[in-house]
Amino acid sequence: MKRIITATMAALILVLAFAGCGGSSVDLKKVMTDVNAKYTDATSGLKELKEVADLDKYYSIAEKDVKQFAAEINPDTSSAPVEIVLVEAVDKTASDSVKKALDARYQSIYSTYSSYSADQVELVKKCKVTQNGNFVTLVVASDYDGIMEIVNNAIK
Repeated sequence: MKRIITATMAALILVLAFAGCGGSSVDLKKVMTDVNAKYTDATSGLKELKEVADLDKYYSIAEKDVKQFAAEINPDTSSAPVEIVLVEAVDKTASDSVKKALDARYQSIYSTYSSYSADQVELVKKCKVTQNGNFVTLVVASDYDGIMEIVNNAIK
C-alpha cells in the first residue's frame, strides 16, 4: 500500500513539474504574420521594424526592456494612421515602461490626427494600448477588433 501511495505521489509531482515548465511561448512574429494574412487590406504597404533599436528610435522603448517584438508602421503619414506594435517585455517593471512609451505614442497619434478628418479621429479613438502581463500592444488600424482578437488568442 505504501508503495502505491509513494508511486502515485511521485507521478503527481512529475506531472505538476512538467505542467509548470511546459508553458506555451508566444512567437510575436508569427502573430504578426497571422494578422497580415487575415487583414491584408489594413496591413499592406506597412514598414516592418526589424531591430530592437527601432523601438527606441520610434517609441523610446529601451532595448533592455524587450524580450521579443513584432512591429509594422505606415511610413506614409499623409494617409490614415496604421501602427501595429506587439512587445513582450522582460518583466513587469519593463512592461509598465513599455506601456508608458506606447501610451505616449498613442497620444501623439491622436493629437496629429485630431486636425485631420473626423473619420481618422474616430478610427484612432476606437484603438488603444493594451497590457496583458508582460505583453503590451499598440494597435491603430481600421480592423482593430479583429487584430486584437488574433493577438489576445495568441497570448492567452
